[in-house]
Amino acid sequence: MRALSRANEIRSKRAKLKRDLKAGKVKVEVLLRDPPDYVLSAKAFDMIVAVPKYGRVKANKILTVCRISPSKTIGGLSARQRGELVSQLRR
Repeated sequence: MRALSRANEIRSKRAKLKRDLKAGKVKVEVLLRDPPDYVLSAKAFDMIVAVPKYGRVKANKILTVCRISPSKTIGGLSARQRGELVSQLRR
């Protein structure tokens, strides 16, 4: 039951984060540089797509340029990948 409760809590926090990304309250660059614990297991692709002006095609193109798999989690990104992704998203 504790695990189920924790999973539901993480899902609701991520949903709120995606709403904040869409509204512009949170910058994706800041999120990638210093991610909270509940975002570490989220896919980088999903967080990029939550940002306005970034659809599936543009998100895939950015990840390809940075040599990052679309299935890669935020917690699984290396320092190099994080840096490249942040610089691509700032353009």
